[in-house]
Amino acid sequence: MIKVVLPANLQTLAGVGRVVHLDLPTPVTQRSVLDALEADHPALRGTIRDMTTKKRRPMIRFYACEEDWSDASPDDPLPDAVVAGKEPFLIIGAIAGG
Repeated sequence: MIKVVLPANLQTLAGVGRVVHLDLPTPVTQRSVLDALEADHPALRGTIRDMTTKKRRPMIRFYACEEDWSDASPDDPLPDAVVAGKEPFLIIGAIAGG
């Protein structure tokens, strides 16, 4: 069972708590996690990734096992600790200012 941690704004939009659990077949990738998340919570479509290109939105970052996966290929398998549910897959809203 994959644990996905969402930022507060996406929690509110999806109507869920901080952690969402997903049961996915292997290999587990960013693409499979986001596809399942958007299928289970349609309100999130277009907020994390562009609806057409499926590319990550600029102000969203992904982390797994304390590593930034934001620029990794969406089809790279996620770490075993994430797949086993020992570590979460984090979706973070970046902060910008000036």
